[in-house]
Amino acid sequence: MAFRIRKGDLVQVVTGADRGKQGRVIAVDRERGRVRVEKVRMQKRHLKPGRKALRTGGILEQEAYLDISNVMLVDPDTNAPARTRIEVDGDERRRVFAKSGKAAPEPAG
Repeated sequence: MAFRIRKGDLVQVVTGADRGKQGRVIAVDRERGRVRVEKVRMQKRHLKPGRKALRTGGILEQEAYLDISNVMLVDPDTNAPARTRIEVDGDERRRVFAKSGKAAPEPAG
């Protein structure tokens, strides 16, 4: 399955409880077809003292995965979600916004 969303992309959630929120993609799970977006679908994780992430323990907030079909790449010109397609030019593949025909920006980071 070819995903058009990559780590570092600016995306918007188009369906679900967090609909309308925008953020950068933190991680992509290609096997399950899921993504993590910063500050979207936050969940609390309770850690016992002595764990390596947090020595004192406590409640940690982190982003949960959501399905890749629930997010769309944001067009920087309109600041709105837009469909993308893959254009092949010789041996080079690039993402292009379907409506405007402009190339999608490369992911930051």
